[in-house]
Amino acid sequence: MAKKDLSIKYLGVDCLNPFFLSSSPVGGNYDMVAKCYEEGWGGCFFKTIGIFVADECSPRFDQTNKEGTPWLGFKNMEQISDKPTEKNFEFLYKLCRDYPDHVTVASIMGSSEEEWKELAKMAEQAGVKLIEGNFSCPQMTSHAMGSDVGTNPELVKKYCEAVTSTTDIPFIAKMTPNITLMEKPAEAALEGGAAGVSAINTIKSITNIDFENNTAMPVVDGKSSISGYSGAAVKPVGLRFCANVLQDKKMDELAKKNGFDFGHGHEMSGIGGIETWRDAAEFLALGCRNVQVTTAIMQYGYRIVEDMISGMQFFLDERGYNSLDDFIGCALDNIIPAEELNRDYKLLPAFDDDKCIGCGRCYISCYDGGHQAIDWNEDKRRPELNDNCVGCHLCLNVCPVQGCITPGEIQYKEGRKQTEIKYKKNYI
Repeated sequence: MAKKDLSIKYLGVDCLNPFFLSSSPVGGNYDMVAKCYEEGWGGCFFKTIGIFVADECSPRFDQTNKEGTPWLGFKNMEQISDKPTEKNFEFLYKLCRDYPDHVTVASIMGSSEEEWKELAKMAEQAGVKLIEGNFSCPQMTSHAMGSDVGTNPELVKKYCEAVTSTTDIPFIAKMTPNITLMEKPAEAALEGGAAGVSAINTIKSITNIDFENNTAMPVVDGKSSISGYSGAAVKPVGLRFCANVLQDKKMDELAKKNGFDFGHGHEMSGIGGIETWRDAAEFLALGCRNVQVTTAIMQYGYRIVEDMISGMQFFLDERGYNSLDDFIGCALDNIIPAEELNRDYKLLPAFDDDKCIGCGRCYISCYDGGHQAIDWNEDKRRPELNDNCVGCHLCLNVCPVQGCITPGEIQYKEGRKQTEIKYKKNYI
């Protein structure tokens, strides 16, 4: 396989590859970010810097799992940087000086227009190529900061204007998922002069209840609080919000007005549960032009980027793509409103008796949670489809054997026109 070039432009800035650290504990000082660059990451959204210096609680992390799967989700009660403001910008200056080919992004958070302007000036002086505004941290101790700001389009616009009136460095607004429609504050950000948005930040959560102290986890002196949830469990939510925002045509118009239309609409940085090259490819297929990672690094370390790079190169080669731009956004137009879906047919499941292990999972799930469309042949210990099947594919999704249950016969509903149907054939 010929190695594919993974370089890409993001908001007009050259990036070695689309893999970035997200603003979080994984990129909180010079040594950490320098190491990540040495391992192969294309850039880093440095841990959020404020005038406010965080006073942290201990402990502040918790995680969820299911049936032995570690770290399905991760709870984080940490706030923005607990280091002095000047020290953080010193780190940024040194990173920009020592690693000029990498993209070091200053993530900032103020509690007033004056603070946002001051932080933007300091970021510019440090020599960063991009600035991200954190409008989305769900565990700040002040309502003037974090996700409480991100749910208020007027404040988002005002603070974006404060930054973009101070510096010409492209400004990215980081969006909160703790909202019904992300498009509204995202539009407000671009109306305020932002170049683009990133999403999602963490989701407000309670991960577990501790019955020893009768509170949530983690336990801090017998108490706890609601705070951000990340990890593999949030990827579906992240993909959903990214699709919503990327399909917003008003934002394309605003990006063009702001001078950040590079021929493919407004540009977005995707975040949420990214652990593998495939996770990253899914965000890129929606139209994101880079991806940010935290939780997977906290679990496995910086070297996961090696697998991301090699996996993405193999993917491009296998699919016949020459560059990332050949497939970025390829899935977006095929995600449509529910009322536009083709409902003229049902796709029945097919059972491979040779692969079936006779566990009965499909039969139990269909009877207790579906349409009682599977009969159980006691003599053969095999499932048999009956006429109740609606083609929901619950059976395919619960089967523990890959390729045992697959899409089979297409049946058209009475009176419906027969057309060529596209469907997923390979589930292995």
